[in-house]
Amino acid sequence: MIASAVRNPAKASRDPIKVLVVDDSALVRQIMTQLLDADPGIEVVGSAADPYIAREKIKQLNPDVLTLDVEMPRMDGLTFLRNLMRLRPMPVVMVSTLTERGAQVTLDALALGAVDFVAKPKLDVARGLGEYAEVLVEKVRQAARARVVALAPDRTAAPAVSAYRTTHRLLAIGASTGGTEAIREVLMQMPADAPATVIAQHIPGAFSAAFADRLDRHSRMTVVHVEHDQPLLAGHAYVAPGGRHLRVYRSGANWHCRLGDDAPVRQHRPSVDVLFESVAEHAGANASAALLTGMGDDGARGLLALRKAGAATVAQDEASSVVWGMPGAAVALGAAQETVPLSQIATRLLAATVREPSPA
Repeated sequence: MIASAVRNPAKASRDPIKVLVVDDSALVRQIMTQLLDADPGIEVVGSAADPYIAREKIKQLNPDVLTLDVEMPRMDGLTFLRNLMRLRPMPVVMVSTLTERGAQVTLDALALGAVDFVAKPKLDVARGLGEYAEVLVEKVRQAARARVVALAPDRTAAPAVSAYRTTHRLLAIGASTGGTEAIREVLMQMPADAPATVIAQHIPGAFSAAFADRLDRHSRMTVVHVEHDQPLLAGHAYVAPGGRHLRVYRSGANWHCRLGDDAPVRQHRPSVDVLFESVAEHAGANASAALLTGMGDDGARGLLALRKAGAATVAQDEASSVVWGMPGAAVALGAAQETVPLSQIATRLLAATVREPSPA
């Protein structure tokens, strides 16, 4: 559970963002330094080959953002991150591999308080990281403005709301930066018989199945990685696969999932807008939706479509968001009926389900 969120005191002025690059590969350190230094708003103040060197350089250089390799010698990245977030919390962007182990460790890092991650290609690292330059720079910029999130023990009590097992209700959740942990907290508060819940989180395809598995371990609901044409059942949550759009459609008395490989929307696939717009079209007033932490504005227009269709809509507030981009954009559009802390999102979604459903 997120207990507190404190704005990072990194430069609010025009001074460049100071970055420390931590990676055991000299080639990766060199490439990442070149990519980040090429941006006039970022200055790489140093690099470190392992956490012990990084610890000393943090004291000497006082960086605003750390990029941290997951697997390193002498001390693994997770142990270092755990110590860092306990003793000197600061924005961290993880650099992870697109492997099953890389996915698990990266999700662990996000749970420990890392702001975001960028995937490191397994082969031809020089060319692959070069292709990620724009993504890397943007994630470092967002991290410098993000709130460093302190984690507290998981909450186990679910809201005292009952009688959800019905095909007439549908919940939808969208998120990006900071969303893996925000979604986990929301689902932790859901009862086992909550309405069917569809989820779009910006995440690579190699990581989304591991993300669904993690949510399933922390939720009373059954959380699954979506398959094409899968029926939506009460008591289940459905995570969109990375790299594929998720839509819902009505078939008789039930809703089903539809996966699509059509073009990214606002540079994202899955896109929250795509999911929310399909829920607005096929569920309308029988839906409730929440837009959580994330950079950019994906989901804001979809949430507005849901509100116009009669759905209950809620946005995470700025104080509890790691990055208040997506929910902030929704608030600016008038798409959210309510703006509440993350700790109240599940309660607000469930409260709307007790009203009489609209005709199918």
